Amino acid sequence: MSTEKLSIAKAINASLRTALENDPKVLIMGEDVGKLGGVFRVTDGLQKDFGENRVIDTPLAESGIVGTAIGMALRGYRPVVEIQFDGFVFPAYDQIVTQLAKMHARALGKVKLPVVIRIPYGGAIGAVEHHSESPEALFAHVAGLKVVTPSNASDAYWMLQQAIQSDDPVIYFEPKRRYHDRSEVDTAAIPGPLHAARTVREGTDLTLVAYGPMVKTCLEAAAAAAEEGKSLEVLDLRSVSPIDFDAIQRSVEKTRRLVVVHEAPVFFGSGAEIAARITERCFYHLEAPVLRVGGYHAPYPPSRLEDEYLPGLDRVLDSVDRALAY
Repeated sequence: MSTEKLSIAKAINASLRTALENDPKVLIMGEDVGKLGGVFRVTDGLQKDFGENRVIDTPLAESGIVGTAIGMALRGYRPVVEIQFDGFVFPAYDQIVTQLAKMHARALGKVKLPVVIRIPYGGAIGAVEHHSESPEALFAHVAGLKVVTPSNASDAYWMLQQAIQSDDPVIYFEPKRRYHDRSEVDTAAIPGPLHAARTVREGTDLTLVAYGPMVKTCLEAAAAAAEEGKSLEVLDLRSVSPIDFDAIQRSVEKTRRLVVVHEAPVFFGSGAEIAARITERCFYHLEAPVLRVGGYHAPYPPSRLEDEYLPGLDRVLDSVDRALAY
């Protein structure tokens, strides 16, 4: 039986296991990924089954981890790097931006760098600072990187498979607050394109675009709005770079209103790029300005205040009401 109900964390584990089984060049590297199985236990059991040469516990040195992965990729391996928490990626930012993202272009396409960097991201887990950030826009701004994030277990499994098989570097953001959300995963399915958005709820009055942890929030908002007679379409973006603008445009041409939702700060966030592009593409279809919902332009707060900081159901519905009022 190829279909099983899995949590997002278990789906990622299963995907890594499949990749290790199918390709001896696939390696997993990171802090505590081996004996401990990762702080979220996402890599649990993999070192036991595949050995310390395939699932490698590294020193606490993100720049060194990514730099080593780049060197291994140049030698023909397909390293999958785990960054323990989102805020820990910044010591490796130089390696990612100045080396990993640019070597392909620098070598005129002759050098391929099949490196996947897994980053648990986002808040709502009651953690301290540097453990709850959403830095996806920083990486989407860098040419040469693909940036993707699943919102459900099936995508978690298949998008990671596709990322590992890609010859380009992929930043794979994992919504840590959703690690335990469960859904059906068909490991024998034929996946769709890695960077294609997906409509997860049909609607006619307004389009909600989200990705990663906010997809579930937007589905909850759409269900609440339906009780008041409002029909909201929910689009799971899945990929932050590249972005499937065609899918967003098709939805907006139908609903004529758009609200973009993400956990990251609204200021200079990915929602700004979406709003600008859709305004250009759909100017004569829009009946309201494109609105954005996200975090505040402030450092991530202590856990007691994160419910005030994070966009939730009420803030999404407030923007929906504002857009429908035009």
